[in-house]
Amino acid sequence: MSMYQLGIVKRNIVRADRAAVEKLSRFGVATIHEAMGRVGLMKNYMKPVYTGAHVCGTAVTVLLQPGDNWMMHVAAEQLQAGDVVVAACTSDNEDGFFGDLLATSFRARGALGLIIDGGVRDVKDLAEMDFPVFSRAINAKGTIKATLGSVNIPVVCAGAVVNPGDVVIADADGVVVVPAAMAQKVADAAEAREANETEKRAKLAAGVLGLDMYNMREPLAKAGLKYID
Repeated sequence: MSMYQLGIVKRNIVRADRAAVEKLSRFGVATIHEAMGRVGLMKNYMKPVYTGAHVCGTAVTVLLQPGDNWMMHVAAEQLQAGDVVVAACTSDNEDGFFGDLLATSFRARGALGLIIDGGVRDVKDLAEMDFPVFSRAINAKGTIKATLGSVNIPVVCAGAVVNPGDVVIADADGVVVVPAAMAQKVADAAEAREANETEKRAKLAAGVLGLDMYNMREPLAKAGLKYID
């Protein structure tokens, strides 16, 4: 039995603050994940379908049925500029739910990319379009259009809870979800973390050791580390 409500399209969703989304777009997934307290990360099987893909935007969520991409077409109508489609499936499925035609449609509506816990195809075309897609699998196998899912309901995508309007950031390191209500706070924390890392990077580049920069020598000695000449 699905824990989801099926056959629903929520039209009016509250998207995260635009300025907060813009600020989050300046930082990498690892930095944001750390700044948020190490939560919100999708499972690491989610991979970019081409090198260099990265995206940051507000989630329009889709719940798919296995081997059926009908709801992707329903979702297209709900897209606005700056959105990222986040698609989950009612059960594990790696069929090719999405390709270059849907990417063309999504882009025409203002979508910035797709995160899907399923399969996609037409990878060469997606790369040429520079339409960022992060997926569970690449699969040429097509889908049908027969069973209702839902659009803009809370979903669990690759282990992460995603509510419509949340901020989704994806890059070569993975995919992270920032709840809409926390977007500004997390963006500010990410900025502070980045500034701190810039300072550390300069020290490390100058030859300072992490052993000294992080004051590790004393705890290492306490733990029993011995140097033998």
